[in-house]
Amino acid sequence: MRSLKGKVALVAGGTRGAGRGIAMELGTAGATVYITGRTTRTEVSEYGRSETIEETAELVNNLGGVGIPVQVDHLVPEQVKSLLERIENEQGRLDILVNDIWGGEYLIEWNTPVWKHSLEKGLRMLRLAIDTHLTTSHYALPLLIKNESGLVVEVTDGTEEYNNKNYRLSMFYDLAKSSVNRMAKALAHELSPYGCTAVSMTPGWMRSEIMLETFGVTEENWREATKKEPHFVISETPRYIGRAVAALAKDPDHHRLNGQSLSSGELAKMYDFYDIDGSQPDCWRYLVEVQEAGKPASAEGYR
Repeated sequence: MRSLKGKVALVAGGTRGAGRGIAMELGTAGATVYITGRTTRTEVSEYGRSETIEETAELVNNLGGVGIPVQVDHLVPEQVKSLLERIENEQGRLDILVNDIWGGEYLIEWNTPVWKHSLEKGLRMLRLAIDTHLTTSHYALPLLIKNESGLVVEVTDGTEEYNNKNYRLSMFYDLAKSSVNRMAKALAHELSPYGCTAVSMTPGWMRSEIMLETFGVTEENWREATKKEPHFVISETPRYIGRAVAALAKDPDHHRLNGQSLSSGELAKMYDFYDIDGSQPDCWRYLVEVQEAGKPASAEGYR
């Protein structure tokens, strides 16, 4: 496994959640990480949340990497184009692209059929989940393919196998997350002649800032949430998928996984890394074998 010192990464959508965790772990491995998002210390996005790209950059710096925050709305092609021109001018290369743009949490109407779901919110969700990734890839990949062994990670929710078998409680959400898995498969085909690799990757039940807030807990006392939802016992931090992306990026033979749909728990076993509490959650196996099987919540044997 190699260090990422000298490597340049773009974490598109790194303000919070998985993007922040990924940026932090790429920084820990020594990479220079460009972090994009819409919320800065002087401007707040439609989310109305407090996390900023500057905070993420500072976390990267504190862990030994170089964090560079750049405000970008990935639905605006001119802003994405300008971002990539800046990266090329400043670094001359791009080794890792993480497409983690999302922004749809507050748009989902769970367990609501398509004819009752807000059409405006549903179509906005699809634009945030799909158009943003396509726009970013369009402008970023000409720079990435200049270096053999370039890596693209499309971040989603759910493995290809799981999403193909299960309805994700909203047609718009289901389509959004399944589409990202398909994007990675298509990118794998297009990038392969250049020696580059594309995969999709999902965290498990992630203790993002929004999820902790939903349950009224913090990272320090997150287990209190299991009183409301016992299966939250299988949850993981955003750093876990971060360690998955970093391990994959450090693997000189990552092209063998080209086009695959991967999870943080699966890669933890493959590369022998752990979440920040020293555990190794295997969420997607747990969901099928415990939660959906109607068994009592217990993470024994799954973390």
